[in-house]
Amino acid sequence: MNTSISKVYVSSDHRGVGLKLYLIEMLSAAGYSVVNMGVDDPKTMVDYPVITQWVTDALLSDKCGRGIILCGTGAGVQIAANRFRHIRASRVDRPQQARDDRFHDDLNVLSLSADDLDPEVAFLCATAFLESPFEAIERRIRRIQMIS
Repeated sequence: MNTSISKVYVSSDHRGVGLKLYLIEMLSAAGYSVVNMGVDDPKTMVDYPVITQWVTDALLSDKCGRGIILCGTGAGVQIAANRFRHIRASRVDRPQQARDDRFHDDLNVLSLSADDLDPEVAFLCATAFLESPFEAIERRIRRIQMIS
C-alpha cells in the first residue's frame, strides 16, 4: 500500500455502482482510506459530469489524494475529469497501463469502464494505479506543468 496517498475518492454514475462498491470494499480491506463520493443505488440516475466533479473538487483541496471514477464506458468520466487543470485522468483497462500512466504522466484520477471490466481486473488496475510511482524527471515535470 502506498502510504503517501491521503485518501482515495471513488465515485460512479448509476451504471458503475456495483463495481464502485466492490472496489471500495476491496481497497478498504487493503488498508486504503477510501471516501465514497456516491451514488450507491443503480436506480439513482445521475449525470457523469456531476459525479466526476465531486472527485475533482476533493482533489483540488487534497493534493495527496487520488481519484477513481466509473461510468458505463469509462470515457465520459475521463473526458469530464480532464477539463480541470489540476487533473490528469486516464481510462485504463489493464494494470500495466495504470502503472505506465502513473510513471510517465503522474496520473491522479483513474477512469474505469463498469460495462467492460471484470471486477478483479478493475481491482488490479486500481491497485497498480495506487501503488505505482511517478518518475519525476525534468521532462515529465515540464510536460505536466504545461497542462496543469
